[in-house]
Amino acid sequence: MIKKHVKKSSFAFLSIAALAGSILAGCNDIKQEPSDKPVQKEVSHDPATEKKKAKIKDEKVDAGGYIIGKKLPKKVTYMQGFLVASKQYPLPASYAPGENPEARDAFNKLNAAASLDGFHFDAFSTYRSYDRQVELYNAYVKRDGKKAADRYSARPGYSEHQTGLAFDIGEVGNEAAYADNAFGKTEAGKWLAKNAHKYGFIMRYPKGKETVTGYMHESWHFRYVGPKAAKEIYKKNETLEEYLGIK
Repeated sequence: MIKKHVKKSSFAFLSIAALAGSILAGCNDIKQEPSDKPVQKEVSHDPATEKKKAKIKDEKVDAGGYIIGKKLPKKVTYMQGFLVASKQYPLPASYAPGENPEARDAFNKLNAAASLDGFHFDAFSTYRSYDRQVELYNAYVKRDGKKAADRYSARPGYSEHQTGLAFDIGEVGNEAAYADNAFGKTEAGKWLAKNAHKYGFIMRYPKGKETVTGYMHESWHFRYVGPKAAKEIYKKNETLEEYLGIK
C-alpha cells in the first residue's frame, strides 16, 4: 500500500472562542471536498531532497523559527515520500486538498477501537484552508503577541492542518479540554497517546521536542502518516522531523 500520508491567555478567551470554537480548535472550520491525491508518493533516494535539506540548514531563521525572507512555494514538499508542512517547509497558499479521506477512515477505525474501552473521540479540527489560518493566526497575535503565537500557531501557509492530514482530537463530553494539554492527563488522552500509532497517527508535537518541531507540546494534535511509519516513530519516540532526518 502506498503510504499516504497551535495557550492561551485568559483575557480574550471568549472572543477567540467565538472565532475558533475553542482556543486552537477551529471547530467550525469548513471542510472542502476530499482530494484523491495520495498523501505519500513512492520515492527512493532523491538528490533534490538532499539539496533542499542542505540549503535549509544554511539559512537564517527569525525569533519564531521561520526562515527569514522565505516565500511560499508553488508546489508542496515531499521528504522520503511524506508530505511535509513545518516552519522550514511551507505550502502554497493555493494548496487546498480538503480533509484526507484515508486519514478520516483511519480515525474512524481508531474511534471504533476506543469505544470498546469506553472512550469516544471527536476530530474537532482537521483540514483548514490558508484563509482560515490567516484569521486564526492574526487573532492569536492580536491577543498574545507574535512571539507567543509562534509557539502554538502556524503562520499562514505553514500549518499542517492545511495538508488535511492533521487531526485535533478531543474526548466527546469533555469539550472543555479541547485544544488544551489538560486532555493529555485524562484517561482518554492517555489512551490516545498509547494507541494512535496503531491506526497511522502520531502525536505531532510531543513533550520535550519544541526545539525540534518548533511548537510547544500539544497533546491533542495528531498527524496521519500511515501505520508503518507511525509505529516506527512511536517505538523510537521520535518526531516526524527526526524520523525523516530533516531537523
